[in-house]
Order: sequence, then structure tokens, then C-alpha cells
Amino acid sequence: MDATSGTVSSAINLKAAALAGLFAGLVFLVLEMIMVPLFLGGSPWGPPRMIGAMALGEGVLPPPATFDLMVVMVAMLIHFALSVVLAIGMGFVIGRMSMEMALGVGAAFGLVLYLVNFYLIPSLGLFTWFEGARNWVSIFTHIVFGVLVAWAYRRWAAPAATY
Repeated sequence: MDATSGTVSSAINLKAAALAGLFAGLVFLVLEMIMVPLFLGGSPWGPPRMIGAMALGEGVLPPPATFDLMVVMVAMLIHFALSVVLAIGMGFVIGRMSMEMALGVGAAFGLVLYLVNFYLIPSLGLFTWFEGARNWVSIFTHIVFGVLVAWAYRRWAAPAATY
């Protein structure tokens, strides 16, 4: 790894990918926590509890869908770690694409991610509570995540202009 550019064999800029994952993951979470109560009548703490339950078990799932510091901290660790890993993977795919192509791939990636999270994984008997969140808000936020990872990575991975 080149410490000055953050690249690995000039294939990916790890710093840009990590930042893109954190950025897109934050926007995803904020959108979920706003849109679930606004459009679906749920609690803003429902999405973090669903994520936290991946490590803490189904016992932390609502009701009540209230704030719980331990659950939220575990959820944030899982969510942001996955966001960074997914962004690194996407960085390898979109690294040399035009911004327009990368955004399209990002949208498709977000949709595939939704299908994996809400259909494939529960069909394997894992995290079956995600089946209950199959809705347009989840589809929308996953697509936004993919698009934002693509946008941020392409923008931040570009070499700085020299003057």
C-alpha cells in the first residue's frame, strides 16, 4: 500500500473507499430513521435494533422500539463496518468507470444488496426479522446507499489536480 495516496497496487484508493462507505452508511441510517416513522409509522429506533439484533439476538427487537445505548452502539459497529467493506468492494468494480456509469452500477448494487439482505439471507434462516422490513423505504435507502458510495468514491479517489 502506498501510504501517500492510500492506494493498493493502484487498483483502489482505500481511504476514499472507507470514507465513501462511512458517508453513504451515515446517510442511509439517517434516511431510514427519518423515513420509517414518517412513511411507515414505525419507530426511528427500529432499523438500528434490527441491525443490532444481528449480533445481540432477536431479544433486542421491538417492541419496544426505543433507544438503547448498547443496541445502538453494536448496530453502529456492524453497520459502518459493513458499509466500509461494501464500499471497498465497489471501489474495485467502479474504479475506472465514468461517473455516470459508476452511479448506474451503484444503483444496481444497492438494489442487489437489498435483495440479498431481505430475501436471500432470510431464506437461509439467518436474520429472518429482515423479512418484515421488505418495503419501498428499504429499497429506496439501499439504492441511495449504492449511488452515494459510487459518487463519493469516484469523487474522492480521483488524483488531486496539480497546478
